[in-house]
Amino acid sequence: MAPDPAEQVALFRYRVIAEALSERLSPAERGQLVRELASRTHELPDGSRKEFSRATLDRWIRAYRQGELAALRLQPRSDAGLVRKQPELLEEACRLRREAPLRSAEQISRILLARHQLRVSPRTISEHLRRQGLDRAHLAAQPRVFGRFEAEAPNQVWIGDVLHGPYIPHPRVAGSRRAYLFLLLDDHSRLVLHGQFVTQENTRAGQQVLRSAILAHGLPEICYFDNGASYSNAALERTCAVLGIRLVHSRPGQPAGRGKVERAFRAIREWFLSEATLRAISSFQELNDKFTAWLDLEFNTRVHAETGQRPRDRFDTLTNPRRPDLELLYEAFRWSATRRVGKTPVVSLEGLKYEVDGALCGQRVELHYDPDDLSRVDVWFQGRCFGRAVPHVVGRHVPARSPLLPAAPPESTGVDYLGLVERQHRQDSIGRLSYRDLNKEEPSS
Repeated sequence: MAPDPAEQVALFRYRVIAEALSERLSPAERGQLVRELASRTHELPDGSRKEFSRATLDRWIRAYRQGELAALRLQPRSDAGLVRKQPELLEEACRLRREAPLRSAEQISRILLARHQLRVSPRTISEHLRRQGLDRAHLAAQPRVFGRFEAEAPNQVWIGDVLHGPYIPHPRVAGSRRAYLFLLLDDHSRLVLHGQFVTQENTRAGQQVLRSAILAHGLPEICYFDNGASYSNAALERTCAVLGIRLVHSRPGQPAGRGKVERAFRAIREWFLSEATLRAISSFQELNDKFTAWLDLEFNTRVHAETGQRPRDRFDTLTNPRRPDLELLYEAFRWSATRRVGKTPVVSLEGLKYEVDGALCGQRVELHYDPDDLSRVDVWFQGRCFGRAVPHVVGRHVPARSPLLPAAPPESTGVDYLGLVERQHRQDSIGRLSYRDLNKEEPSS
């Protein structure tokens, strides 16, 4: 009679866990023993050897205690339908991953369950995708293919970036300061609209270069910047919103469309900075003067290898650029800050104090100001301008309706109190003998 395979499996499992079934073992001793059994290799009935995890051994122990040897037998699979269709399901999982590389194994498992009412373990799917070279890490490592893009007309897209330049002597500090070049490039014509070397890579520097470019060339439709702090901030977002410019940032780690400005930076390093550093540049003003002259006479007038035209000539095909209202332009480049007015109509801004309308006490107001010129600060509340804030000067701490006038010196009464006391003391002493007077000797005759 042929042995029952299920019975053989049950006997094998019992042999593995028999030592751990002893009632004399404490829970701690049983746990230590099971960990030791899990670290061993056990010989299977077919002669091969295999290790079993701690979780598997614990499951066998629980099964034996509940149903003895019969509970250790091989049970018929509840996923027989899945086993038959598993190759087809795994192939479908591969197609789902190829269709959307960001789909997780868990999501693919849910899709298969919804379509076929059969659940494939996410771990099984993940291992199969990895063997097929479709794991997400492998797909992400493959080089991406980028298409070519060019704006259809001048002023449609402006690209901005910052180049870290050489160290230049600074008149106000000891030693030198690194020069940062803020640059704006027109995508269609490759014209450098404006560029300036500054001492700090900050928000205000980026705004100043953008304002100069707008004054010279009109308004763009789109400004395309990276995610650096100089271009990713509320001040620049407000500027573009006021002027009707669409602000777009490149995705982190995916600098698509920035090749043109990077190529311009390469030309600046090779053609301008290589020559500028041969001579001692004495100041930022000298560096910017030389750079402006080089842009106008060399870079913007040289035939571009890709377009076959000079950037200046290609940009000049735009005959009627969109110009902003000067007052609107001034307002666009001002900063905005929100402050709460306390019990006194005074607010703080950039370390200074300003007085506002007394009717705004207890309200949150919006202050519009130019960080380079704090002499004008406009106060806005609920969409209305409440005039300008005036610098606060600490003065009299009394109501304005009862001014404190300098008092006249009081009229003298002529009373000498201490003199009166002294005279009274002399009068009281007349006719009285003191102890000193009694000890005086009579003069001899």
